[in-house]
Amino acid sequence: MRICFLCVEIFAWGKYGGFGRATRMIGRELARRGVEVCAIVPRRMDQKPVEELDGIRIYGFDLKNIPQALKLYQEVDADIYHSEEPSTSTYLAMKMMPDRKHMITFRDVRMWDDWKIEFQLPSISRMQVIKNWLYEDNPAVWQAVHHADGLFAASNVVGERAVKKYHLADPVPLLPTPVNVPETIQKAGTPWVCFVARLDRRKRPELFFKLAERFPQVHFISMGTSRDPGLEKELEARYSSIPNLEIGGFIDQFSGGKHSEVLEKSWILVNTAAREGLPNSFVEAAAHRCAILSAVDPDNFASEYGYFVQNDDFDAGLTWLLENNHWQECGKKGHAYIQNTYEVESAISRHLKLYEELLRSPARSR
Repeated sequence: MRICFLCVEIFAWGKYGGFGRATRMIGRELARRGVEVCAIVPRRMDQKPVEELDGIRIYGFDLKNIPQALKLYQEVDADIYHSEEPSTSTYLAMKMMPDRKHMITFRDVRMWDDWKIEFQLPSISRMQVIKNWLYEDNPAVWQAVHHADGLFAASNVVGERAVKKYHLADPVPLLPTPVNVPETIQKAGTPWVCFVARLDRRKRPELFFKLAERFPQVHFISMGTSRDPGLEKELEARYSSIPNLEIGGFIDQFSGGKHSEVLEKSWILVNTAAREGLPNSFVEAAAHRCAILSAVDPDNFASEYGYFVQNDDFDAGLTWLLENNHWQECGKKGHAYIQNTYEVESAISRHLKLYEELLRSPARSR
């Protein structure tokens, strides 16, 4: 079985987002189980045309050179082309390899209001947002969604948005992203609160840093960098002097155990983003028995396993979670849900079963 992932990133070479993290995690675990795995992604920074990463062969193409991408879809000759969020690449792969199976996992279906937030709070520039919109949200992508052999979603809320956006007749089933669930967890003896996200405008990290100023008895630590170096320097200059705040910068969770160590010590994960799908950080934090403190509530993660913030009042949420150790019960509930739904063996077995069913199903006319 040969699986080819199509994604806008792969969590390497300077591009570290949720889509890429999920794609690399799934690909790595499939490769460990003997599946032949490759990925076709836009080239970043010093990425070579062909790379090897965690058992995955990575093919990079220039977004300005579509003929190069078309050739790659044929060269990899995969049995299944699996798009981690649909894009123009999904459509092109179907055009070049119409007799192969094509499936999509929706990861962050963006409605018009979501694109407006992206435009108002761009990671790099508004022009970059427009380019992303043109590549990821155009009539060709719509057509690809309706001609796919299988549609799935990384979270229930994203599946519901996909049905609404693409006018789908059937519900989109959940396909969990695998996460490692530690056997034992040792929390810090004093309150630890973490932030795991890029320091980009949409993520609103300044709300987390300001929260640290108001809770001097709590240790705050952030893990993440910004796609805008100027913004990152500005944030560090403004908030790095807060004594109980540690700005940890980028930590590669695929290299070393620092990422897991921080989550293990942390009592609470804070998410201050203006909008989200279901962040991988929610799943990872819950796997480490962290409560979720968030102004967004995908799949009821905040309201069920922590505190759903209203009107950006993070102070009230943090106070409540710390009082009478409410965070412990929330973390325990979240951990149980992750263990039953997102744990690596269970989630990867689900992927393998779907791939096998897809290969046995009748060919679809395109």
